[in-house]
Amino acid sequence: MPTTSFTTPFIGREDELARLTRVLDRARAGEARAVLVAGDAGVGKTRLLAEAAGHAAEAGTTVVTGHCVDLGDVGLPYLPFTEIVGVLADDERFSASLASHPVVDRLLGDGGGGAGDAGGRLQLFEGMASLLTDLAETAPLLLVLEDLHWADQSSRDLLRFLLSRGILQSRVRSRGGDAVSGGAPGQRLAVFASYRADDLHRRHPLRPLLAELVRLPVVERLELRPMPDGEVARLVRAQQVAPLPDATVRRIVERAEGNAFYAEELLAATSETMPGAASAVPSGLADVLLIRFEQLAATAQQVLRTAAVAGRRVEHDLLRDTVQLPEEELESALREAVGRQLLVPGDDDTYSFRHALIREAVYADLLPGERVRLHRAFAGVLAGRGHRAESAAERAHHSRESHDLADALAASLEAADHAGRVRAPAEELRHLEAALDLWSAVPHDARPDGFDTVTLTLRASAAAAHAGETHRAVSLTRSALARVGDDEDSELAARVRYTLAGNLMRIDNLAAAFTYSNEALAMIPADPPSRTWVWAAATHVMAATYMGEDEAAHRVARKALRIAEELDVSDAQADLLISLVSLEGGSRRTPEGRARLRDARELARGAGNASVEMRALFNLSIGSHESGDLDECLTWLTEGLERAGRAGLLSSPYPVEMRYLRSLMLYTLGQWDECLRAAETELAGLPTAGRYAIGPALSVALARGDQHAVERARALLDGPFDWMAALIAGLLLTDAAVLRHDAEEALAQFRTTLAALIDDAGTTPHVAVRLAALALTAIGDAVVESRRTGDEQGVDRWTETGTELVELARITANKGEDDTPQGPEGLAWLARAEAEWARACARPDDGPGVELSVGVWEKAVAAFGYGDVYEQARCQLRLAEALLVAERRDEAATHARTARDTAVRLGAVPLLDEVERLIRRGRLAETPSTADRVPLLTARENDVLLLLSRGRTNRQIGEELFISGKTASVHVSNILAKLGAASRTEAVAIAYREGLVEPEPSASG
Repeated sequence: MPTTSFTTPFIGREDELARLTRVLDRARAGEARAVLVAGDAGVGKTRLLAEAAGHAAEAGTTVVTGHCVDLGDVGLPYLPFTEIVGVLADDERFSASLASHPVVDRLLGDGGGGAGDAGGRLQLFEGMASLLTDLAETAPLLLVLEDLHWADQSSRDLLRFLLSRGILQSRVRSRGGDAVSGGAPGQRLAVFASYRADDLHRRHPLRPLLAELVRLPVVERLELRPMPDGEVARLVRAQQVAPLPDATVRRIVERAEGNAFYAEELLAATSETMPGAASAVPSGLADVLLIRFEQLAATAQQVLRTAAVAGRRVEHDLLRDTVQLPEEELESALREAVGRQLLVPGDDDTYSFRHALIREAVYADLLPGERVRLHRAFAGVLAGRGHRAESAAERAHHSRESHDLADALAASLEAADHAGRVRAPAEELRHLEAALDLWSAVPHDARPDGFDTVTLTLRASAAAAHAGETHRAVSLTRSALARVGDDEDSELAARVRYTLAGNLMRIDNLAAAFTYSNEALAMIPADPPSRTWVWAAATHVMAATYMGEDEAAHRVARKALRIAEELDVSDAQADLLISLVSLEGGSRRTPEGRARLRDARELARGAGNASVEMRALFNLSIGSHESGDLDECLTWLTEGLERAGRAGLLSSPYPVEMRYLRSLMLYTLGQWDECLRAAETELAGLPTAGRYAIGPALSVALARGDQHAVERARALLDGPFDWMAALIAGLLLTDAAVLRHDAEEALAQFRTTLAALIDDAGTTPHVAVRLAALALTAIGDAVVESRRTGDEQGVDRWTETGTELVELARITANKGEDDTPQGPEGLAWLARAEAEWARACARPDDGPGVELSVGVWEKAVAAFGYGDVYEQARCQLRLAEALLVAERRDEAATHARTARDTAVRLGAVPLLDEVERLIRRGRLAETPSTADRVPLLTARENDVLLLLSRGRTNRQIGEELFISGKTASVHVSNILAKLGAASRTEAVAIAYREGLVEPEPSASG
């Protein structure tokens, strides 16, 4: 029987699908079962049932679906069962059974006529049970009943009979319909029935039936909860051919709240010119959402409209005082809204809309004048409560929407103060920007005392920097600079300039930052000493260091540190000490340098300056990483991020870099699944300028063969230039070209990235060593291919290019961007660059060259032993190749197997494919034959496992084995269960370890 087809892949719900397939397996074995599938409208019930039905059909089960339809009080009796019988009547396999049962004529002929009396109904019910029993003898049968919440009374009664006394119970019937007691059920039958949980108000007629059915031992309930955010994001991306910006995906995921249908509708309504910008509920979706609202009584609708103006959540007292209904009427209206599952009562005397989109739809349905009136009413009630900090933001919103701009300005400033006290910089920024927008629209005499636009704008720029909105911080500080007049206080003018310089450094506009920090320092004298001069000097020291003016920076830093100590400005002392670590030769990589950083951290913490403390903690963590002490690095990262969380600074620049570094550590140490989970968890909380922090997760995806990783890497380059984003995207795109063996693209990406990363002083960054090593990998491939085809011009060209790149790597590694030696990571990449260059230069008939190649690859493998398991495995593959050429087969086999084990554990499919090709070509396999073992899996499961080990998706497995992707998914689930594996990657690792999978013979081997 045909099932509903879908154009998008089945995403999520693996556990629920596995549960349904287990029921189907038991039903085919003669153990009849029923499952009641509950979930809100749009959560994915139909899709899940379609997947399960597809699996059932693949396994030889006949699937028939009956739909219940919302026909109000005039519902047709037995409608879903009539549809089921009608479908079965078109199947010639069942013609004999159908012809022998009078119930067929009763349902299809006169729509159940003659069943009005109790005896007639019982006869019809028993006839239907007997029919289904006979049909299940012919073929396994799955009945799917959709939208049970709309079922008519007769259909509900028939279902009750079938599940409690009929087809699922220990009673069999003869073909004539007479009951015969005893015996096991033996019916090869399953019943799946779905209903909308959000439609079941307290008096819904389905409720009593459900309560009765779930007590039956043969009936189970399966509740579909909202999908996790990560799965909704996958669903959204799967429906778009072109990659979507992460911000667009996040916005859709946030609004959909785990509902697949809502996500699809929001995606369809997303503007092509401004993705994710539209905030209105799509009209088609709004119509669906408002259906239950329009079924409410007039008073309940009034209460819900008022609640919608309050927002997603509203306090009972606030709603009561605003709606101004008698208490009994209000309670009755609320009870109706809760019963219809539009509102959900909270434990703290509040009500929330069941879904944010319901609230949006109700709010959008208000008339303009009605909306203004209700906002004014809320603002009045909130104002009557006095100046409570927690209600200031609400009052500001309602006052603005009701056009009371003076009160909106005052409330916005109160809300900003509160947000600052509770360390919520994003909210503080929002309220300060609202206040700045309102300032000119409010008469002078109506503005709050003690404020001016320059200091407000400076404060907003600080909030933007703390919230990670670095470009917004620059824009706001420039606005403050434009507002500083010639007659302004010179200290204020200097503050504006050094604040602008600090913000410009965060977006890598170093030359401009140096100019403004110079101006700030020149505007105020060092004598008499002042805090403003000290901070201007501290900012100038950083800017001068970035510009390579180390001597001037050191001179100013020493003077400023002395004055800071005299004035007891300990947080400025801390900031200057951090700068002096690099200026005085005690690099953060050295124990001495990190000891000074710890002192700086203590000074900043004692002064309560969390931003400077974050700078110290970041330098401590990155210094540990650069020196190869990964455990110490993780310790500082954990402490730094905990401190940032307490200070509300997780989105500010240094903590974002620490979040990136933590993900990088997980990637480096081979904890790839955890790296992906961390990125998925943190993605929504990252500011736009911090998108690069997902880079390590994209590296995982790329190394596992995910083609979408390339598009997402390119998306990091969208928007204003960001140095870290350019670095991460450049590494990813260069490596992607390497994996494709595209030397031209790898070289082009190397040159583009390096040009973007060289700073205003012309300094080549440390990462150039890694970029060169990656590009050399592709160049080595090109040389090997040119030699194979006899293209000597190609060999000469690529060898010359490789020489240029290895020289750059050597110079950068020896000199460094700050004249400090490379740490273990940099030295490992230099060893990799040397080895790749040696591979490009070595010829198979050159004995000394071959031995040299083995030696440099051994050094590269050892160098990555500091902790980078993936890069070490890539080097082991090359070492195995070099050992084969040197005819050292045993050593080659050892390194190849080690690289293969790592690739399997990581799920690094492209690397695994390369290693296996080498093993086949070099005949290095020593795996015992699977024929010598007792087979753990079925023949088909062994076929699936082999393709699984090659990194195939369920769809690809299905195509190669001529089965559906759904059936492949079930086979994969069975394999995981039999092997005791928690993931596909672990299952493949176990299969290799136990010898269940052997390298596939190669035609060229």
